Amino acid sequence: MKFDSKQLKDMANAVRAWALHAVRMARSGHVGIVLGGADVITVLFANFVRCGRDRFVMSAGHGSALLYSVLKLAGYNVGDLNTFRKIGGLPGHPEYGIHGVDATTGPLGQGVGNAVGLALAEKISKSDGRVYCMCSDGDLMEGVAQESIAFAGRYKLNNLILLWDDNGISIDGVAQTDANVPERMLAAGWQVFCVPGDDYNKINRALEKAKEADRPVFIQCKTQIGAGSSLAGSNKAHGFALGDSEMMRLVEGLISPCGENLWAQVARNANCAVRTPSNGFFPHVSMPQVGAAMSMRELSGVYLNELLRAGAPLIGGSADLGGSTNAKVAVSKTIGADDFVGNYIDYGVREHAMGAIMNGLAIAGLRPYGSTFLVFSDYMRPAIRLAALSGLPVIYVLTHDSVAVGEDGPTHQPIEQLPSLRLIPNLNVIRPCNVAEMVWAWQRAIKDTKRPTCIVLSRQKTPLISAPLAADVARGAYIIYRATANRIRATILATGSEVPLAIEVAKKLGNAVQVVSVPSVADFRAQSAEYKQQMLRGFVVAIEAAASAPWFEFADAVVGIDSFGVSGPGDEVYSAMGFNADAIVRDISDKVK
Repeated sequence: MKFDSKQLKDMANAVRAWALHAVRMARSGHVGIVLGGADVITVLFANFVRCGRDRFVMSAGHGSALLYSVLKLAGYNVGDLNTFRKIGGLPGHPEYGIHGVDATTGPLGQGVGNAVGLALAEKISKSDGRVYCMCSDGDLMEGVAQESIAFAGRYKLNNLILLWDDNGISIDGVAQTDANVPERMLAAGWQVFCVPGDDYNKINRALEKAKEADRPVFIQCKTQIGAGSSLAGSNKAHGFALGDSEMMRLVEGLISPCGENLWAQVARNANCAVRTPSNGFFPHVSMPQVGAAMSMRELSGVYLNELLRAGAPLIGGSADLGGSTNAKVAVSKTIGADDFVGNYIDYGVREHAMGAIMNGLAIAGLRPYGSTFLVFSDYMRPAIRLAALSGLPVIYVLTHDSVAVGEDGPTHQPIEQLPSLRLIPNLNVIRPCNVAEMVWAWQRAIKDTKRPTCIVLSRQKTPLISAPLAADVARGAYIIYRATANRIRATILATGSEVPLAIEVAKKLGNAVQVVSVPSVADFRAQSAEYKQQMLRGFVVAIEAAASAPWFEFADAVVGIDSFGVSGPGDEVYSAMGFNADAIVRDISDKVK
C-alpha cells in the first residue's frame, strides 16, 4: 500500500522523535539532518524500498541516528536505539553488518561510490533490485563522489536513485558545492528532478518517475537543516548544539503514536531476510610452465588467466591500466552498459571511485579485483581502509612496486606505500617473489571472505627462485636459501624482487648466511615465538625497496629507501638507491663475521 501525505507526516514525526531521542541519550550526534531530512527518508522507506530486494546507502553518514530510527520503525533488527554511540551499541556512523545498513559510511562521498557498485552488481546479477542513496552537500564536494557519478552515467545505471539533502549548509557555513549541481548531473548522464524536501506528494512522484528512467536518477530535495529548531538554517544545527530542554521539547512535540502504528504496518509486511553473499566456486588451478625470469605482474597475469579460464567468478577491472598491470587477460570480457555481461570493468582513470565501487560489488556478494600502480594506491586509500573496516574481500592488484619502475621518475616510484598499507588493520598485504608465492597470494585472497588483500607486484623481470618443497609459504615467511654452515651467523629477510638480490648477497657473504622470503609480514608476525626464532637467526638484515623503519621490528639492520627516487633506467635507479649486491656486502660484512 501507499501512504498519503497526512500519514507520511505522522510517520516522519515518529522518525524524528526516535532519532532525536537517540541523540539526546548519547549526548552526541547530528541533529540537523534528522530534522531536515526525515520527510525524504520516510517517503522512501514507507512507499518504495522493498525490504530484501532493494538497498539503501546513507552516504551522509552523519545521519546515522536518522537511518537507525527509520530502520527500527520499518521492522529491521537494528537493536536498541538507546545504545547509540555507546560501546557495544549502535556506532556513531553507519557500519556494514547492522541489519539494513548496506555500507559503512561517514567519510563523505564513499557511500555514493558504494551505491554505484551495488547498482552495478544488481545489473551484473540480472536482478530487479534498485539502489537508493541519500547524500549531503558535503558528499557532492568530494572527488570520489564525482568520479562515481561520472562512472554511473557512462554505465547508464537506471536502477540507481541518488537523493540530495540540499540544505545549502555545511559545518563551516554556506556549502561550497558547484554553482549548478543539477546541470553537472545532467552533463554526467543523469536524469534530474528537483522537489521540496518536505512535499510528500512531489517526493512520491519523483520516485515513481525514477522507476521508469533509462539512466541513473538524481533527485534534488530542498531542505532546511535543523528545521523546527532554534538553529534552523544555521551551520550550528549540523551537530549537537541544541540544549537539553529544547531537545526534550522537540521529542515530546514530535512523538506520534499514529505514526508508529503506521510504521508497524510497514514492519509487518516487510520481508527483511538478510541477503547473504554467495562466494561462488574458486578452483585451485596449477601454474603453467613459465620462464626462468619474469616480472611478478606477468606471472600474476598468467595465473589469473588460468583462474578465470577455470571458472573463478571474479569481476576484474582497472583504472585505465589493465594492459600494464596484467589485470586484463586473454579471457577477460569487458562489461558494457548495454548487456552487463562479462568479467571485467573499465573504470577509467578513477582510482578512488574504483575502490568505493568495488566495496559495493563486494557487499552485493560479487568478488571484485581492481588494479593500478602501487604508488596510486594513495588515490584510493580511504576506500581500501573502509573495505578493511567492513571486512570486505576486495582484491587490489598493485604493480610497479619499486624504484625499479625507472624512467617515469619519483612521481611513479613508490617508497612509503608498501609499509603504509601494512599498517591498515585487517588488510592482507602480500608481495610475492616466485610461482609458489604467487599461487598462494591469489588463493589466499579468494578464500579469505572477511578481509581485503593487496597483491603487490614488480614491473621488472627477476629470476624466479623456487621455494623449497618443504616451505610453508602460508606462514608468511620461510627459508628460501639455506646456510650450509653449522652455525648461522646472519639472516637476510627480503620480499618480492629483492629476494634474488638477497640470495646473491648471501652467497657473497659465505655459507653461514640464510635468506628468508617474507611474502606476508602480517602472517609472519602471527607465528609462534619458536618459529620466528628459526627464521631470525644471527645478525638479521632486511632488504626491501621501500621505507626502512618498519623492518626494525624484526631486523638489526635495514637496506631500504628513505628518500624519493630519481629518473633513469630501472636497473640503474635500483642500484643507485642502494640495491647492489656488492655495496650491500661491503656495508654489512663486518657485522656478520
